[in-house]
Amino acid sequence: QVQLVESGGGLVQPGGSLTLSCAASGNGVRNIYIMGWYRQAPGKQRELVAEKPQIARPKYADSVKDRFTISKDNTKNLVTLHMNNRKPEDTAGYYCKVGVRVLEEDDDYWGQGTQVTVSS
Repeated sequence: QVQLVESGGGLVQPGGSLTLSCAASGNGVRNIYIMGWYRQAPGKQRELVAEKPQIARPKYADSVKDRFTISKDNTKNLVTLHMNNRKPEDTAGYYCKVGVRVLEEDDDYWGQGTQVTVSS
C-alpha cells in the first residue's frame, strides 16, 4: 500500500510560478516505478501533466512542456512539479499519481488532489 500527501496548491497570477509536492509512504514505496501529476478542471476529463519514471527521462504534456518541470527523489519517495509561466487554462485540481509494480502486476495510487488557481 502507498499513501500520498500533496501540498503546494494555491492562487498564482498569470505568468507566475508555483511548486507542488507529493510525498509517498507505506510498505509499497520500494516497488514504485513511476510518479507523476495529473490535473482535472471542472467539466473536463483528468489528463496527464507530467510523469517521471524511475530511470527514464520525464514525459510532459505538450501544453506544459518548457513551462513545467517534474523532479523525483527516489530515496525520499518525493515528487515535485515546478510550474513556470502559469496560464489561466492551468487552473485545475492537481493529483499526484504513483505506479507500483510487483512482478507483472501494476497498481496505481492517487492523492486526494490540490487546487491550483491562476487568476489576476
